[in-house]
Amino acid sequence: MRQRLQHYLLPFVCLSFFCVQGQDTQKKTAITVDLKKEIAPMKPVWAWFGYDEPNYTYMKDGKKLLTEIAALSPVPVYVRTHSLLVSGDGTAALKWGSTNAYTEDANGNPVYNWRIVDSIFDTYVSRGMKPLAQIGFMPEALSSHPVPYRHHWKPGDRYSDIITGWAYPPKDYNKWRNLVYEWVKHSVERYGKKEVESWYWEVWNEPNGDYWKGSREEFFKLYDYAADGLKSALPTAKIGGPNIAGTRSKNAQDWVNDFIKHCISGTNYANGRQGSPLEAILFHAKGSPKTVDGMVRMNMEPQLNDIKTGFQITTSYPETKNLPVIIGESDPEGCAACGMATNPENAYRNGTLYSSYTAASFARKYLLADQTKANFLGAVSWSFEFENQPWFYGYRDLSTNGVDKPVLNVFRMFGMMTGKRVSAESNRMYPLEEVLKSSVRGELSDIGTLATKDKKSAAVMVWNYHDDNIQGLAENVIVTIDNVPAKKAILSIYLIDDTNSNSYEVWKKMGSPQNPTELQIKTLESAGQLKCVSTEKTKIKSGQITLNLKLTRQAVALAKITW
Repeated sequence: MRQRLQHYLLPFVCLSFFCVQGQDTQKKTAITVDLKKEIAPMKPVWAWFGYDEPNYTYMKDGKKLLTEIAALSPVPVYVRTHSLLVSGDGTAALKWGSTNAYTEDANGNPVYNWRIVDSIFDTYVSRGMKPLAQIGFMPEALSSHPVPYRHHWKPGDRYSDIITGWAYPPKDYNKWRNLVYEWVKHSVERYGKKEVESWYWEVWNEPNGDYWKGSREEFFKLYDYAADGLKSALPTAKIGGPNIAGTRSKNAQDWVNDFIKHCISGTNYANGRQGSPLEAILFHAKGSPKTVDGMVRMNMEPQLNDIKTGFQITTSYPETKNLPVIIGESDPEGCAACGMATNPENAYRNGTLYSSYTAASFARKYLLADQTKANFLGAVSWSFEFENQPWFYGYRDLSTNGVDKPVLNVFRMFGMMTGKRVSAESNRMYPLEEVLKSSVRGELSDIGTLATKDKKSAAVMVWNYHDDNIQGLAENVIVTIDNVPAKKAILSIYLIDDTNSNSYEVWKKMGSPQNPTELQIKTLESAGQLKCVSTEKTKIKSGQITLNLKLTRQAVALAKITW
């Protein structure tokens, strides 16, 4: 074990930032962590996930992945999914799902069937997870434009082909309100008042885009009637919105501002009173990768500017400045079901580019919340799994055929970061304003850090990220941790790179099999877990620990210290 440890924690003598270590005279990156300088609670804003296809929830690989997600988090994970009220037989398909919760008899009377919805929420609640319950989309019997209804979209088709009768306003708003009322009442009866009070509810998805085939005012009406039904069933339930897309655009900003103003002082369409219930602000934030001469180039700038804009709008109103903010979808780009075969820029999804981007972008989300003083509650990673699809097809998912991808291991690392965020500085971390302006495009990569301290532990995350998916030499990173309140500790190093915590590289070395054997699957499952590359007891002198890490480009490391 000591020999393995020395490979990652190299002995050194340093003068300034230059270290002498055999023939190694490369300039090293310096990271300094001060456990006494607390910044804010380490909110588990990462513990939120979502996906388009609700029927994957209770399928084999869906249940397996949800179990793993629940296990990696020290707090209940919130889950958001589309199509919880869509009509159909429950058959899963790309960009499609259905529950048949609402139909009508021959006389036009409502018929409620909660069997499939219950199977979805049962899967969450039994694992200690919480729904971020999306009230939508429109049942066929309620749609004002029901035909055509069921779509059969596949990768390569026009994205707008998914927009059918489920995207239209209701033909009867009272029936829409009663549908929500009956759903919430049933949920309280099934799960208990206290449990449902802990959920968040929200209406629809991206109403400023193709998902809503009504006007802005019609959306406000849809929201009012849904909130009225919700509060009639459970007055203490929490609801928010509007979950718009492209938050930094003028159109989206107008939507959010008009929505907030309506909820504060507008006339409520459902009951005629002033305002509408609003317990959380939700919006979406997406990046924009592309291919350049056959190379994938990520772009964090639009995603972070979406977030900054949403935070600023929320905090600009006295009535909303303290409300929880939930980024309803927060991802490197916009289409989880578009694989790399049809969208080559999505090749980032299988390997370590996705995991390093995730580490570097979440750290900036915390910085934006600090800067704007937003009450940042969660950021939904719109990434789950796709049942019965090709291995490593390039979907934006956390696992493929039950095998975890490297990106899931970043969330495992986040799950070990508890307590308070503390001061952590790197001489190679791009300033926030530079990333907001031009992402990470300089000659040097972004070697950044995020650190936490709890009562008997500390954790330091370090990444080596760059937008361009090109190889680079492994870089030396000196991490100095000051004010460790102990004389001895256990130090563990976890690593995600080409040879650790990386099922994709193992799969490629197998020859990229689409029908792996049972033994190969077991090997891949093991390779998909977060790997601890070293653990040892260490003595602490003058409250300080110094580590020397070697990180390849797109690698992520976590140093966990317990005492």
